[in-house]
Amino acid sequence: MRVFSVAMAGLLLSASAASAQAPVQEQALLHQLAGDIQPERMRADIQALVGFGTRHTLSETQSDTRGIGAARRWAQAQFEAISRDCGGCLTVVTPSDTVTGPRVPTPTEVVNIVAIQRGTGDPNRVIIISGHIDSRVTDVMNFTSDAPGANDDASGVAAVLEAARVLSKHKFDATLVFAALSGEEQGLLGGKILGDYAQAQGWRVEANLNNDIVGNSEGQSGVRDTTRVRVFSEGTKTVETEAQEERRRYNGGEVDSSSRNLARFVDGIADRYLANFDVEMIYRTDRYGRGGDQVEMLRHGFPAVRISEGAEHYNRQHQDLRTENGVEYGDTIEGVDFDYLGQVARLNIVSMAALANAPASPLGVTIEGAVKPDTTIKWQAVPGAAGYRVWWRSTTAPQWTHSRWAGNATELILRNIVIDDFFFGVSAVSDDGYESPVVFPGPAGSFVSVGDPAPRAAN
Repeated sequence: MRVFSVAMAGLLLSASAASAQAPVQEQALLHQLAGDIQPERMRADIQALVGFGTRHTLSETQSDTRGIGAARRWAQAQFEAISRDCGGCLTVVTPSDTVTGPRVPTPTEVVNIVAIQRGTGDPNRVIIISGHIDSRVTDVMNFTSDAPGANDDASGVAAVLEAARVLSKHKFDATLVFAALSGEEQGLLGGKILGDYAQAQGWRVEANLNNDIVGNSEGQSGVRDTTRVRVFSEGTKTVETEAQEERRRYNGGEVDSSSRNLARFVDGIADRYLANFDVEMIYRTDRYGRGGDQVEMLRHGFPAVRISEGAEHYNRQHQDLRTENGVEYGDTIEGVDFDYLGQVARLNIVSMAALANAPASPLGVTIEGAVKPDTTIKWQAVPGAAGYRVWWRSTTAPQWTHSRWAGNATELILRNIVIDDFFFGVSAVSDDGYESPVVFPGPAGSFVSVGDPAPRAAN
């Protein structure tokens, strides 16, 4: 049943004529999915991954019990078992590349394990969750010492597997992709392989939720924080051209990339569907001076965010297993808080489902209103949208604060709202109330890749 009336197609609405809002609808499915998470399954996943000793990218590949090869085959077997449980709903692929580089001195095959749940309505629109399966110790080139990598990043892989278990029980309009990436510690290699694969498949990647270090709740200071997770997002697009940069510098958009509005979307999901768990948006691509696989997705022009725990413990990251002066070092399973990891998994799973059930983000969003008392915003219709909502906020506000329902029109005039004083955007809404992320006008905010991929920088 429709929850709002739909205006005549193509009707130009003024702000007064469009004052009736489509109600923001609570989705029972999203509440159900939040309740389907089982932290103990993720504990078993992390125990299995830690049991391979080291998962360093350059480690053993032939053994069935130790090294990156055994870990990859285990992950593939998990996805295949999940697919059997859902009647073959997942297609498991292993995109790979033979790589050499500063941290890969001899040619090495780097293999991702990827499960694809094809969408039922708009399968070319893709939502990705990722984590990296490789691990390391203090010396990034040491591929023989034990590197349990329980939190960095078996926790992210466990969240990916749990997402596949829960979401594979349901059907979605968009395609869902569950990715266990390799080679992150050796230079974000798995992220590049995934980006290359997505481009080769012609996917319209609307979101990459990269989970890297998501299972610890005790910071190095000893303070425990179980109620907060950080979502990092770039402000201006990595693939921005020089002409687009000049336009954006003048008219704004520094805090409205598709990745930034994806982060706002995830923040809204936490506020509505998770109890006592908050997203802290971080206006950075990643932690200071550090990086994750989402950086390579950004270089491919895809919207992507990094999800990381709120309080990191650096004695448990990239460390040889040892005790010095009574201080224990190393990324062991004892440092993982599984209830906290469960909350992070809930955030990912509910966000993915909400994105996959919503229409595609609007295309071709433009804005007009220079030297006028009114602002006009236009967009192109997208499949699955029963209507659209126009948003605006103060130029210094972190979140969208005002909105106007536009029905199924593709243009809206906001009377007596001056273009100079606000930032604007538009979202698409399905007939059952699922809503896309907000799209800022022009290339600065488009969810579709524009321009050529940016050159890769050294990591």
